[in-house]
Amino acid sequence: MTKTPPSTQAPQANTHSTSPQNPDAWQALLDVVAKLRDPQGGCPWDLEQTHESLTPYVVEEAYEVVDAIRHERGDLAGELGDLLLQVVLHSQIASEEGTFSINDVLQHLTKKLIHRHPHVFGDTKVSSTKEVLENWEKLKRAEKSSGDSAETAPKKKSVISGVPKSMPALFRAHRLGEKVSRVGFDWTNSTEVLTKVREELKEFEEAISQNQGEAAEFEELGDLLFVLAQWARKKGRPAEELLNEANEKFIRRFTHLELAAGDSLDHQTPQELEVLWQKAKEAVG
Repeated sequence: MTKTPPSTQAPQANTHSTSPQNPDAWQALLDVVAKLRDPQGGCPWDLEQTHESLTPYVVEEAYEVVDAIRHERGDLAGELGDLLLQVVLHSQIASEEGTFSINDVLQHLTKKLIHRHPHVFGDTKVSSTKEVLENWEKLKRAEKSSGDSAETAPKKKSVISGVPKSMPALFRAHRLGEKVSRVGFDWTNSTEVLTKVREELKEFEEAISQNQGEAAEFEELGDLLFVLAQWARKKGRPAEELLNEANEKFIRRFTHLELAAGDSLDHQTPQELEVLWQKAKEAVG
């Protein structure tokens, strides 16, 4: 049995309607997914799925959306649909379990957006994106505190407790820095971060030169990568994106090198490979 969420008063829409051109499209999708999960005539694969088994697909579909945004905008609508399917599937499974429904998901999101945008739906005044983000964090922490009873309330939530552990490491480092910056824990500018980068690089080099052991070397390398991610954040770019761009550049160059070497790639000397590499850099950038 699916629990029925309380009604929510949504704000009055502006003159630009966001309703779908086909008002039945949403219900049609819900009906299709429900049919796929129907024990009587549904799809065997869909019927076997659980929240846990679908986890890899949520991540995969999210990455495919990102790929479409970066490389092929013509695929974006389809990829967003695939990602939406994951939301609907999880909601259908939960509905069958009696824990929540798609309506709970939608109403929770609507309430949260209204509550965390008092500068749009209330009387709060903001003058910058920075103030918006600071208010967002304050409201988020207040929501978590008010949602716990005195008996069940856990210890105070950290401002960084909501950063998912399953995020790619560089992106997670970016989000951690972003989160703490909203409560004032941050460098003033990228130049200050660069000083820290030099400090961490020196400690990394010392760990190697002083034979402190692999554990110390790897720890210092991790510290260096973390600070480099913060430098990129202060400059306005996630290090995850920058590393992806570097990966793509390497792929272009090495593919060109392979074509230039032909069947003799395995027989090239290091010096010959370096010559081919420099030519590849000139040819494909």
